[in-house]
Amino acid sequence: MIPAFVALGSNLVDPIAQVRRGFGELAALPMTRLVATSSLYSSAPVGYADQPDFVNAVARIETDLRPHEVLEALLAIELKHGRQRSMPNGPRTLDLDLLIYNGLQHHEPGLTIPHPRMHERAFVLQPLLEIDPQCEIPGKGPAKYWLDKCADQQLRQITNT
Repeated sequence: MIPAFVALGSNLVDPIAQVRRGFGELAALPMTRLVATSSLYSSAPVGYADQPDFVNAVARIETDLRPHEVLEALLAIELKHGRQRSMPNGPRTLDLDLLIYNGLQHHEPGLTIPHPRMHERAFVLQPLLEIDPQCEIPGKGPAKYWLDKCADQQLRQITNT
């Protein structure tokens, strides 16, 4: 099975429950095992600031799905949670991003692995490092290095794993 990491985020309709249900739905994906989940963290929105804070987390899965199949499954889970893409960086019921897939570096319309901005976001890096302290971002290096560069971003742990 292929190791992969998925970021989860929500700031609408009981965000803590949305993220927790997201973990459950990742665990239920075909040919996939949920291996680890991070604590939940609260963070201010990025980009469009006039919205509630986000609840963020990261999950590690092992899967026999190919990257496109994982992406399609994540989009289906988002849709099931009522995700609407009305504006970039806007509020959302549940956002799922494929961060890393087995060290793959890949880019095509609609799918870039690793996630192109993950190394700039403490709300991704901190929960990622919680479940994989030695994590390397393909093409970028140690996630810890990048988290240190995000020291100015406020992040608050709100639940333990």
